[in-house]
Amino acid sequence: MRQEIRTVCYDDDLHLEAYRFEGITQPFPNHFHDYYVIGFMETGTRCLSCKNREYTIEPGNILLFNPNDSHSCVQCDGKTLDYRGLNISKETMQALIEEITGQRILLEFSENVIKNDELNGYLHSLHQAIMDGSKEFEKEELLLLLIATLIEQYGRPFASCIPACDREIESACSFMSSHFSEHVTLDKLCRHVGLSKSTLLRAFTKSKGITPYRYLQTIRINKAKELLEQGVSPIDAAMQTGFSDQSHFSNFFSMFIGLSPAAYRRIFKENDKNNG
Repeated sequence: MRQEIRTVCYDDDLHLEAYRFEGITQPFPNHFHDYYVIGFMETGTRCLSCKNREYTIEPGNILLFNPNDSHSCVQCDGKTLDYRGLNISKETMQALIEEITGQRILLEFSENVIKNDELNGYLHSLHQAIMDGSKEFEKEELLLLLIATLIEQYGRPFASCIPACDREIESACSFMSSHFSEHVTLDKLCRHVGLSKSTLLRAFTKSKGITPYRYLQTIRINKAKELLEQGVSPIDAAMQTGFSDQSHFSNFFSMFIGLSPAAYRRIFKENDKNNG
């Protein structure tokens, strides 16, 4: 039988707990939590009972539990459960909702089991960033996008109008272009343009088609390409373009360019030899 693995990580930056269960067969009796739970089924099929409703939950399903939602579940396919989850206190959720809506309220999820590819992407990337101990502002960005989408689609209604903020967006782009080699944070970016985090994220993403963090990483990768083409070593290129470490740089570079930094640099070294 596959060994059970249970991993829990508290993120001091986001003030929430991420956990992962792998190879789990344990049934969970009827219970409730005093915090919010946002979970994602990776493998396995379970029979869930929540607030007197019965569900069959499968890979790809997202689970949304409000504080005090009573629920129980048991494996129903003879296999094991792989599951990722976030536990968010009411205090942290209230702060997130205020940042997004301007209202200091607590939302209540209207559904307990959903399937939503956009949310799956946010949740999986956020969870992995927390588990990896990331210090990049991408994880804060992902959390705000996740909660904003949940509020908009499965929570209480709120103003969905996204302001254009064209001047502020261009100012943010200019700031990132000038400061890409530094440790840029979402707080620093928002202070510079005079917008709340949620307003900047939503307006920027609508205008540019990518998030501020992805925009910053694109600038960094493009600058790194220029340095590598000039013969700069990958480790120096990483340092000069603001990446926290060479591993982080290599992963992003390969994702964007399709080659490792070293392989990309070799292309230009070989061209120089041939032209020499």
